[in-house]
Amino acid sequence: MDIDPTVTRAVLDAVDEQRIVALLSDLIAVPSLSGDETAGQQQVSELLAATGVDVTRWEIDVDALSHHDWYSAEVDRSAALGVLATYGADDGPALLLNGHVDVVPPGTPSDWTTPPFEPVVRDGRVHGRGACDMKGGLAAALHALEVLVALDVPLAGQVSLASVVGEEDGGCGTLALLDRGVRADGCIIMEPTALAVVPAVAGALSWRIRVRGLSAHGCLREEGVSAIEAFFGVHRAVIELERRRNAAVDDPLFDWLDRPFAICGGRIAGGDWPSSEADWLVWEGRYGVAPGEDLHAARGMFESAVAAAAADDPWLSTHPPTVEWWGGQFYPGRTSPDADIVSAVRSAATQVTGAAPPLRGMPYGCDLGLTTNLGGIPTVVFGPGDVRDAHRPDESVPIADLAVVARTIALTGLRFCGLAGGA
Repeated sequence: MDIDPTVTRAVLDAVDEQRIVALLSDLIAVPSLSGDETAGQQQVSELLAATGVDVTRWEIDVDALSHHDWYSAEVDRSAALGVLATYGADDGPALLLNGHVDVVPPGTPSDWTTPPFEPVVRDGRVHGRGACDMKGGLAAALHALEVLVALDVPLAGQVSLASVVGEEDGGCGTLALLDRGVRADGCIIMEPTALAVVPAVAGALSWRIRVRGLSAHGCLREEGVSAIEAFFGVHRAVIELERRRNAAVDDPLFDWLDRPFAICGGRIAGGDWPSSEADWLVWEGRYGVAPGEDLHAARGMFESAVAAAAADDPWLSTHPPTVEWWGGQFYPGRTSPDADIVSAVRSAATQVTGAAPPLRGMPYGCDLGLTTNLGGIPTVVFGPGDVRDAHRPDESVPIADLAVVARTIALTGLRFCGLAGGA
C-alpha cells in the first residue's frame, strides 16, 4: 500500500538505535531461562504498558495446555505467562509480531569474556545471553511499536506484539497464544536471519535411542556385551541417513546450505560402573525435517534406519534398540514467497537498506511451524543477527542489524495495516 512519504520518513527517522540497545540490555539483564520465564514476561509486559498500548497478560494453564495435540516441551513448567500488546484499529488488516523471551543455559561461565547476563556493548555489538536468540529481535519489535505509538500513527489495521515462552523447547507459549484464539493476516517472527527474509523453516524432532548390552566384570568383559560397541553400527546408520536425506534435497530456498536438515546426536550416556561392561546406552538428539514433509513418514525412515543397523548385528538383531520421540517437536513450515506478508517485509527491508534482502529457508525449527500449520497465519521470519552466534559463549548481535529490523518492522506495519483514511 502506498503511504504518504512524510509519514514514512517520520517513522523511519524516529527509530533510535541507542534506545534499542537500552531495551535489549534491560532484557538480557533479566535471566529468563527455559522454564523460568515469568520475570522476563513481567518485564516485557511493563515495557509495553509504558508505551501506552493495550496489554493483555494472562496465566497460561500449563496442565490443560499439555493435553493439546500440538503440545511438546522438554522443561517442566508449573507456571507461565502470556503477554500480548495491541495498537491500532481492530477492523482492518492485522499484523502479529512474535518474539520469545526464553533463553538457553549459558554453559561454562569461564567460556564467556564477560558474564552472560551482564550486557556489554563491544565492537558494534551487544553481547549477552539471548542477544541474538532472540531478545535482539524482541527489542527491535518493541521499539518499532514504541515509534508507531509515539507518533500517534493512525493505523487502519492493528499491530500486535506477542511475547511468548517455551520456544526453545517446543513452542508452548505460541501454542497458548493460538489456543487463546489469537489470529492475524500476517506474522513476523524476529528470530535471527542475518537480515534475510525467511518464509520457510525446517522442523526438528527430538529423539532418544536406547541400546541394550549385557553386563559382566571388566576382567572378563568378553562374557558380556558392550552397549557402547554395539552402538557404533547404529551411529553409522544415522549419519548415513542424514547424508542420504540431504543429498535428495531440491528446494531453492535451502540451496545455500550444505546440510539443511541435519541429524544431530548431541547427548550420550551409558553404563553404571567403569569396570563393568556397559549394559545400556542412551543417545539423544534432533532430527531435521523439511517443510511439507510427512512427519509420520520421516519418523518411520529414522526408525527403519536404526532397525536395519540392528538387523546386521548378532546381538542387536535379537535385542533391538528402541526409538522414542520425546521433548520438543518443532514443526516445519512454509509460507508462499508470493504471500502479502513476504512481499511487505521484503519491500520494507529494501527501502530501509537500499538492497533487496535474500529470500531463504532456515535450517532451525521455530514457532513458524505453529503459526502457519496450526494458526493458518502466513508467517515470515526476519530478525537481527546470525544464528551461528546463538546458543554459544559471547552470544551477540550487531547494533546495525537491530536498527534495520526496527525500521523494517515499523514500515511493514504502515504498509501492511494501512493508514486510516488512506493517508
